[in-house]
Amino acid sequence: MMLNHLMQVILIGIASNLDNAGVGIAYGVRGIRISKSANFMIAMISLLMTLLSGIVGAWLSMYISTFVSHLIGSIMIVAVGIYVLYQPFRRRKTVDELTNHNLIQRILQQPEEADLDQSNTISFKESLILGSALGINALAGGFDAGVTHLDVLSTSVAVGFFSFAVLGLTDFVGRKYIAVKFDTLATILSGVLLILIGLYQI
Repeated sequence: MMLNHLMQVILIGIASNLDNAGVGIAYGVRGIRISKSANFMIAMISLLMTLLSGIVGAWLSMYISTFVSHLIGSIMIVAVGIYVLYQPFRRRKTVDELTNHNLIQRILQQPEEADLDQSNTISFKESLILGSALGINALAGGFDAGVTHLDVLSTSVAVGFFSFAVLGLTDFVGRKYIAVKFDTLATILSGVLLILIGLYQI
């Protein structure tokens, strides 16, 4: 794999999971523990979502020109970057407002919603739900890898690896004084990095 492609794979892996840092810190502050098995399952879900969207992207790229493939991939990853970047500036919804949303939307707004039994530990079942919510960012990265002819398997492994590392580390070191500052910063960095990757590929 060329060094340029390797760097793009690593950057997609990081960008797809920076937002997880805010979730991990939020859990650490609230004393919610993510077990290694739950964290591994979350990482595997992100890996599989990246792989599936990458396969779709690679299939689509067979029927369109290289330029159009790169353009579609860039537009999608920039769009997701803008959406992620917008999240910290949205008005926080109240508990009553959140009850009108589905579970995935509630988890994206309030990560502690994934602890369904309020045991302060993310169980295997809860990891499936949390993984599905956190894996949404990975879809754009995987699709982008597919249409721009990056190695989809390597990209998927990178996303899974950084998911496990970032979520586990930030849950472990979560502290209140970090959470307020780093939660928003991680989301902003994730959005900016996705936008830069997309613009670079045009």
